Amino acid sequence: MRNVWGNFMNDFMNERNYYLGFSCFPGIGPVKFNQIIKRFNSAKEAWFASKKDLEEALGERLSTKFEVFRNSFDLKVYANKLIEKQVRFLTIRDSEYPKLLKQSKKAPFVLYIKGKFDFSAKDSDKMIGVVGARKITVYGREVTKIFCEELALNGFVIVSGLALGVDAIAAQTALENGGKTIAVLGNGVDLCYPSANKNLYDQIVQSGGAVIAEVPIGETPGRGLFPARNRIIAGLSLGVLVTEGTEDSGSLITAECALADKRSVFAVPGPITSQMSKGPYKLIQKGAKLVTSAEDILREFKIIRGSTSAEVEPLKSLKVKRGDTKDEQKIIDLLQNEQLNFDQLVRKTGFDTSKIASTLSILEIKGFIKSDGSIYSL
Repeated sequence: MRNVWGNFMNDFMNERNYYLGFSCFPGIGPVKFNQIIKRFNSAKEAWFASKKDLEEALGERLSTKFEVFRNSFDLKVYANKLIEKQVRFLTIRDSEYPKLLKQSKKAPFVLYIKGKFDFSAKDSDKMIGVVGARKITVYGREVTKIFCEELALNGFVIVSGLALGVDAIAAQTALENGGKTIAVLGNGVDLCYPSANKNLYDQIVQSGGAVIAEVPIGETPGRGLFPARNRIIAGLSLGVLVTEGTEDSGSLITAECALADKRSVFAVPGPITSQMSKGPYKLIQKGAKLVTSAEDILREFKIIRGSTSAEVEPLKSLKVKRGDTKDEQKIIDLLQNEQLNFDQLVRKTGFDTSKIASTLSILEIKGFIKSDGSIYSL
């Protein structure tokens, strides 16, 4: 019996390596890979299939590219690179593969993981995606912090994309409150993108969380990889929370993926005058649940609320800065909702350019506002 089990495990481990090989070939995604398994019954058999058999499954053009690829690709060398970079992988056949993700549409057939998070642990399915704007406003920053703090304190694992703005704040807040976070990348897990979040990347890995991706190590970010990344965020999660974003924000793609997987979508309402509130309101119009506190989300999943540090609704707890003059306050009120450039401030305030310039300078000196080139924000 032991020999039979040993042979089975050796065959399975061998099969896993060929899953790994196919994940490195850019022409094959989840749909095409499923067709290959149905045709050949195993990844190993497909890997060594004849050109004629490959053409039946992949077509002439793709099979020709794959034949060139497999003749030049060394599985052992690549597997050793994973070990060197402390990257592990799970195939969709593995028992440790995330259960919720396996149930989603177009689930990745291989997941690369950097970090020690245990996807087979008892509470590993208690995940929630938190996404939103990269160019975040003060309002978006505050509500993201308040929601993620309570969600983390109530045992949720925060899932995001490690982007600037909402993603980074969501992950950082989870870590600051002793929670775990999963960052899903649109590039190889051995590369931190954006590089500005390298400290956060390291904290996630070192704290027992994980950085994951479906693309091989060494893969650099590409435009087409980010929408694919968004579907993984949605697939891992019981639901997706959008705290802020424009009408064409990439976070809406994540929400659409969640709806396709029949997961809950939550949206935080914001000031109707802000472009950054258009995304959540668009989702609410499509049936997303309007939420004003983490308690709304806990109630949706029938989770009894534990002790948290914030016992007030986030929309009532925002701190509003007050200027020393009416002119200062007018500018602060405008920037409370969104980031604006100099010309937009002139148009919205009705002030002349010299008045705007002097008032902005005073507000910067006082530390009330900040500028990034020609863009002003609180």
